[in-house]
Amino acid sequence: MTALRDAVLPARAVLWFSRPSSVWWGFAVVHLYFLGWMMSFVIHGEAFSDTEQYREWAMAGYDPADRESVISPWVYPVLAQIPILLAGIAGHGPYLLVWTLIITVLNAVGLVCLTRGPRRRRGIAPAWWWLFFTVFLGYLGFARVEGIAAPIVLIGLLYAAERPVLGSVLLSVATWIKVWPAAVLFALFIACRQRVQVVAAGVGVTAVVVLGTYMSGGLRHIADFLVNQGERGMQLEATFSTPWVWLSVFDVAGARMADNVAINSTEVYGPGTEVVAVLMQPLLVVAVLVGAVLLIRALRLGAEREELFYEGALMMTTVFIVFNKVGSPQFMIWLAPVVVAGLVHDWQRWRAPAALLMGIAVTTFVIYPLFYTPLIHAHPVMAAVLTTRNVLLVVLLWWSVQRTVELGRRTEPVPQSLGA
Repeated sequence: MTALRDAVLPARAVLWFSRPSSVWWGFAVVHLYFLGWMMSFVIHGEAFSDTEQYREWAMAGYDPADRESVISPWVYPVLAQIPILLAGIAGHGPYLLVWTLIITVLNAVGLVCLTRGPRRRRGIAPAWWWLFFTVFLGYLGFARVEGIAAPIVLIGLLYAAERPVLGSVLLSVATWIKVWPAAVLFALFIACRQRVQVVAAGVGVTAVVVLGTYMSGGLRHIADFLVNQGERGMQLEATFSTPWVWLSVFDVAGARMADNVAINSTEVYGPGTEVVAVLMQPLLVVAVLVGAVLLIRALRLGAEREELFYEGALMMTTVFIVFNKVGSPQFMIWLAPVVVAGLVHDWQRWRAPAALLMGIAVTTFVIYPLFYTPLIHAHPVMAAVLTTRNVLLVVLLWWSVQRTVELGRRTEPVPQSLGA
């Protein structure tokens, strides 16, 4: 790999890319590009993708008691309303601009944590990987709540190994913005020594959130984001929807793809989809429990705690995606913070999942924003691209499961960290 790199890049270029300052130039180029992209909508008074819905909620005051809109704002956990409301501080027209700037600032904080202090050198290559990932999935990251949660999760992951309680606080806050960081919290709870303090930190954050929601008058809706998921069908992009995608392509047994207007989603319909949709949530619970058992087993057999935390975070997060009946393209953003933190921990060991996730990012980019319309119209080429993406997700899950099992097979002594 080193020889190939030296053959492709001159020595001066390698030296430049290895400097922390170069990462900031890359950060500026990537983020200025997406800022320019979003400005092409802002100058016409428009928003982009899901930010159109966010702007509608923000302009309406995001009233906790309002359930009149077609899409309820309570489809997200309650802390999501903070950035959604904050982006409306300058009014209707500049909403998308402010939203993009908020995500840019959060990403900048994440980059600071990656390239300063003890990670000054180890974090440079992972930071470049993150920037390349953003090139492909920035169209989703800058237009979804995932773009808010991802850098918070990254910071939480980076600090959790040294300060598990702080990591728990940050990950708990992120979970109340978007549910998926709970997967990382599961891994942290199992791997760390300070379990009581980690749980107490998470409970404390939750108590503050519940109190704030109660004071705003929206307590009865605080769990709506969980209930709403139960009412959904099998989304087009979900891993388990793949057979019905191909049935739709070949027009077999009346299978089809159609919009679920109530939640602004495209779902698959056909023989067995209703049954599978009902079974997906218990199946997800079972998969999470199996993952927890694998982590506990590896820990008892002597796995290194910090490494187990990162491997477990990847496995649990991938489980949240693969066994989810909602398979929105932005879900791929969930995996990026975990892979970046893993690359910082051990670049050599994490190259395989990093390569897999980059492949997932490229295929997702082809799906959205490039050719999503042909996909929902059952174009066979796009069905093949989606299938490839879903296969890569399953391979990534299999890799993380194998690595977790292998961690419990070590016979040599390993350092135990992740808390005092």
